[in-house]
Amino acid sequence: MSAAAPARRFLVCDGNEAAALAVALARVDMVAVYPITPQSSLVEYLAKYIADGRLQAELVNAEGEHSVLSVLQGAALAGARTFTATSGPGLAFMFEPYLRTPGMRLPIVMSIVTRDTLTPQSVWGGHQDAMSVRDVGWVQMYCETVQEVLDTVIIAYRVAERHDVMLPVNVCHDGNYLSYGTARIEPPDQNVVDTFLGTPDVNWHVALDPERPMAVDPLTGGAGGAGPAMFVRYRRGQCAGMRDALDAIREAHEEWGRLTGRHHAPLIERYRMDDAEFSIVTLGSMTGAAKDAIDEARERGRRVGLVKVKTFRPFPAAAIAEALRGHGAFGVVDRSVDFAWNCGPLYREVLTSLHGITPAAPSQSFIGGLAGADLTVEHFESVIDTVGQLQNAGARDTVWLNAQD
Repeated sequence: MSAAAPARRFLVCDGNEAAALAVALARVDMVAVYPITPQSSLVEYLAKYIADGRLQAELVNAEGEHSVLSVLQGAALAGARTFTATSGPGLAFMFEPYLRTPGMRLPIVMSIVTRDTLTPQSVWGGHQDAMSVRDVGWVQMYCETVQEVLDTVIIAYRVAERHDVMLPVNVCHDGNYLSYGTARIEPPDQNVVDTFLGTPDVNWHVALDPERPMAVDPLTGGAGGAGPAMFVRYRRGQCAGMRDALDAIREAHEEWGRLTGRHHAPLIERYRMDDAEFSIVTLGSMTGAAKDAIDEARERGRRVGLVKVKTFRPFPAAAIAEALRGHGAFGVVDRSVDFAWNCGPLYREVLTSLHGITPAAPSQSFIGGLAGADLTVEHFESVIDTVGQLQNAGARDTVWLNAQD
């Protein structure tokens, strides 16, 4: 007789606890924290894990987010696997060290528990905080479910620490909807995570070591000579690491699926797109309601599909273009605003991906879910109706869902 398969374990938890559990499974060496809504319970879980001995890591409860990330820079330079999390104004406060981290090629992992930004005052979910730093040089991946939060935090370390990437990674999960929303998850065994991540390899390229002192983050610039040339070398290296991250993300997801049986889309997910005549594009937890609306529309005979963007930085332009090409009109639903273009930032990125493809498909930008507002199946039914009419009516100005005119 063959041996019985090991019993599967399940937990019911929210997205913040799932992220904390992933950090513990990744065996990080240092966690630096400053709590802020809706991230607070995530770092509280980590503090409890460390206090209970469940996670053997140093905990630094810093005086503010600027110090949080500065502490982790030093820890990463000394060879530590590190983690932190933040939201909204906390992300704004840590912007200086946040900007420096990718230039130093430090593979720090940080959860952004996404929150709308000020002003008006808001402590509720939205993507504006993460979108506001989208071009600083961090890898960004967005999660749809609580299970995906757990798995993606672990995957993030595999991506960040790969030698041809060596860039920090943000794992973004929606404030309120995933941070506090509970669901059943299946945590991986510790030996699976250990096999997947291997021994931390954080500071092979630069190290704080008293036996071989060195300058870190030296001053560059000047009228000519080595200064500007060094600066250009850094920037080119960052861009190369970003390009290499696309393959790293695909390979990490494939290996994670092989080890766990859970296969998350690495760059984009195509949902009912094979015969779609038009489609919608989503990001984050809104995707669940959107899929339900797609299914209901299909039952009524409407051939509509969905493309979910998982990886936002580096942007998977080729995958987006391939997914949407030949499928008619599309609408993009954003939970944030691109103020320069009066549309959503994901919408503008998708348009850029399709530049030069002819014939150009009609498209529409939708903005909704700001300040924690719900995006329901009914909202997506209206999105589907609007996009379905684009072929005949043409695009309108940006559609603001949840608005009170």
